[in-house]
Amino acid sequence: MTDLSRRAFLQRAGALSIVGGAAPFVMNLAAIGEAAAATATDYKALVCIFLFGGNDYANTVTPYDQASYDLYAANRGTIAHLRDTLTPTVLNPTNPLSGGRQFALAPNLAPLIPVFNAGRMAVMLNVGALVQPTSKTNYTNRSVPLPPKLFSHNDQQSFWQASSPEGATSGWGGRIGDLLQSGNGASALTCISASGNSVYLAGRTAIQYSVTTTGPIPLLNNATTLFGSGAGMTALRGLMTGARTNLFENEHATVTRRSIDLQAQVTAALAASPTITTPFPANTGNLAEQLRIVLRLISVSQELGARRQVFFVSLGGFDNHDSMLTTHPVLMTRLGAAMRYFYDATVELGIADRVTAFTGSDFGRTLTSNANGSDHGWGSHHFVMGGAVNGRAFYGNPPTIANNGPDDVGQGRLLPSLSVDQYGSTLANWFGVSSGQMSTALPNINNYNSSTWNLGFLT
Repeated sequence: MTDLSRRAFLQRAGALSIVGGAAPFVMNLAAIGEAAAATATDYKALVCIFLFGGNDYANTVTPYDQASYDLYAANRGTIAHLRDTLTPTVLNPTNPLSGGRQFALAPNLAPLIPVFNAGRMAVMLNVGALVQPTSKTNYTNRSVPLPPKLFSHNDQQSFWQASSPEGATSGWGGRIGDLLQSGNGASALTCISASGNSVYLAGRTAIQYSVTTTGPIPLLNNATTLFGSGAGMTALRGLMTGARTNLFENEHATVTRRSIDLQAQVTAALAASPTITTPFPANTGNLAEQLRIVLRLISVSQELGARRQVFFVSLGGFDNHDSMLTTHPVLMTRLGAAMRYFYDATVELGIADRVTAFTGSDFGRTLTSNANGSDHGWGSHHFVMGGAVNGRAFYGNPPTIANNGPDDVGQGRLLPSLSVDQYGSTLANWFGVSSGQMSTALPNINNYNSSTWNLGFLT
């Protein structure tokens, strides 16, 4: 095999192994990527908080001024927040929105209000998957390319994370990692997921390293003996890691050997990680635990030789076709508590200005109610949080509140006015990706005027 075809074969084999039972074993550490052009001399981290199922935008960032609230309530029916419950979470940006427009966070997101008021959180209005700038006329006439299979969970999760439909083999987080992994001492620690395998973190050369909420996935369950025999375990490890003449077998052994070595390195570093005294939120599900292991890994980044890292965590349960009033508040409680804990802990560790967390989701949902829930939508509102955020601000245009109005495609399904590509390129620019490299990470970005590649929400 030529060197090029060998690399392609190994990359494809690694990608396919995700579906096998040995995925955590094999994919924890894949082949070290080729050296990339970009380097970094300081530390920065991007943390994607993905909300699986399609988060309901209207009950997350809710219209509050009286005229807008009345329109919201008329379309929402029985699933609308009561206006007086929103008063404690009204957002007061430094520069008020035009026309007297106001928004409030969901009542259960109250822990985020101090972060917003401190200028360390921003709200992104009407972000969604697009191929290029798209007007309602474009959409109606199908005169521009659209993301395939709109309103489909699997395809829109993939398009949001990868700019490609289901079946994509790399995502824009992983492709950002491709560009900057050469600055890390161990390139395998560039893209780290605390939520299983995600296409978002898969690069063309960078392959994600999966961890549990307590640390590295234990290979061989950290056993020191095999059926009580230390010699048996030594022999087994030799079989697993010894050199082979067969190309695939030898690469498998190499990856396994690196995995074992890296597991020991990360485990040792985490054992000496600083204690985080920020109170951990109780009874908020798994998201806060995922963010805690991200914090611990960031806190030992210097010991691990990492300068640029991209992380992925997630929270599920957002496909609320029914039971909106009981299910969604619980999810908002978990999200708000976990994000507040994460931000406060970055402040405690002295790294807040080097860590940016942001939310994503399959899509938004309909403004109109289907009785006690909402259906699949398109654009949605999102949060960006961190010490480098130009916060206490909204970015993007407040959409018209309507059913089949100028900013939606029916039932209040928002037609995105900001694309995931613009959202991602702003994050990537802060992270260190140059404008010349941007289309490598976000292939649709060239469809947008370069003046809109940086939305300005990061310094």
